[in-house]
Amino acid sequence: MTVDIRITEEQTTEKRAGILGLEYTDTTKITDKRLFPQLLNKEDMYAMRVIPIEYSKNGIEFGITTTTSQQTMKRLTQQFLDHRVSYKLISETGYNDYMKLYDPPKKVIYKDITISNDSQTDLISQVTATLDQIRADDMLAYLTSQAHKLGASDIHVENQPSFVRIRIRIDGVLHPIAKITHERSRMLTSSIASAANISTSSNTSQQGHITQKVVMADKSVVNINLRVESVPAINGMDIVMRLFNMEASNYTLDRLGLNSIERSVVDNIIKKPNGLVLAVGPTGSGKTTTLYSMLNTLNIETRKIITIEDPVEYQFDGITQISVTSETGDETHFADKLRAVLRLDPDVVMVGEIRDNDTAKTALQASLTGHLVLSTFHAGSSAQALTRMVDIIGQNPLFTSAIRLIMAQRLVRKLDNDTKIPYEPDEATKKQISDIIQTLPAMYMKPDISNFKLYKPGSSKENPFGYKGQIAIREQMVMSDALRTLLSKPSAEITSQLIESTAVEAGMLTMLHSAVFKLLSGETTYDEVFRVLG
Repeated sequence: MTVDIRITEEQTTEKRAGILGLEYTDTTKITDKRLFPQLLNKEDMYAMRVIPIEYSKNGIEFGITTTTSQQTMKRLTQQFLDHRVSYKLISETGYNDYMKLYDPPKKVIYKDITISNDSQTDLISQVTATLDQIRADDMLAYLTSQAHKLGASDIHVENQPSFVRIRIRIDGVLHPIAKITHERSRMLTSSIASAANISTSSNTSQQGHITQKVVMADKSVVNINLRVESVPAINGMDIVMRLFNMEASNYTLDRLGLNSIERSVVDNIIKKPNGLVLAVGPTGSGKTTTLYSMLNTLNIETRKIITIEDPVEYQFDGITQISVTSETGDETHFADKLRAVLRLDPDVVMVGEIRDNDTAKTALQASLTGHLVLSTFHAGSSAQALTRMVDIIGQNPLFTSAIRLIMAQRLVRKLDNDTKIPYEPDEATKKQISDIIQTLPAMYMKPDISNFKLYKPGSSKENPFGYKGQIAIREQMVMSDALRTLLSKPSAEITSQLIESTAVEAGMLTMLHSAVFKLLSGETTYDEVFRVLG
């Protein structure tokens, strides 16, 4: 607690004492705090919210808080009839400071979580024991700090009938780390809800954001930056917390892993002063990271950039960022916000997500009137996204020409180069890969696969799973003359399969093409590709 906050609390407590007709004591002025455990045990002090401050043969002075009952004071007066008993109102923090002297916190050892291929029983027992003995605020800080050390993307708190399971997602895969009681979980949930400004009693799903610095019991400092999603389930409120790293240097095109062709496409598109760029994929596919990397590249003194997000996930200098949730808590429509933003004369606008027809049409209109608009869109592929956009906007040639780039992507686990193991694929796998290569656009040289090897994960003490981070497999659909011609046909004739084949003929590599190249170069595994792409 800062000095200013503590001073304010003491001033408020003093005013409260005057209203209640009680004497007040500022415990910060008591430099030599004496303890009198012979008068009350710590269990009574906790239960009654009272502590003895002074004691002599003739009198006892008790410190009480605003939550101490009149019945408690009468009881203590009766208990110590041989002494003159008096009461002084003290602040909640003053009471807590005294209780730390009467009941010193136990030394907590925060053991690092280690994920391995072995049975998780010991790990779950260890982490559960740690969570059972630490403060509620420290539970969140401990989980966050460990998730960061392990490179996790999410923390999941899931209510089961007889316990609450905690799992973390590393490189796209969930790992169980603890099973805590519902009582203990309520403490964790309450701590999360308070920090994220959400309600523990809500009957609807909620979103929140936690940005704070926590000093844990062992004096270590944890920076917490989480997006919180909650939903009421039959056994309690389930929570998913997405971890964010606020370093702007992490969000650049150079760190997206784009190959030379993909990078050239992106560079050429974002150099243009207007148009619509869509990042497409399911939740957790890296869409927002891709858009922010583009924004960071565009973020120069001569450009005005505004984002509309729900919620604001990363904060950067030089960019005006707007949350769709107003200060009063009323949800404001994306399209309404976007129309308001366009009156501010931005050069670049990022819309966190196109969710409805009105937002889609407003974004396209903005891209036609001199703005570069970036947004995310939920669809399985670039072709499916374009099909949905046509359904939304109709067959308007102006709107169609406004779409510059649709980039679909997925994240797959990357093999650890130090442990990966080459192997000879079977004939069925060879044929499958060969068939995919035969569908490459004509302008691409087909790789020689007469004698190729694939790779599988190895294992080491440092890396038991054989994977190290994630890489994106992408497809980039650039609006071409062939696609414009296709989109001018009656909508009944336009399918996502036809759009994709037309785009491939014009030079687009599908996500499956991109995945095969990564397989042949030993960056990921056959099983991983088809786990993600199906």
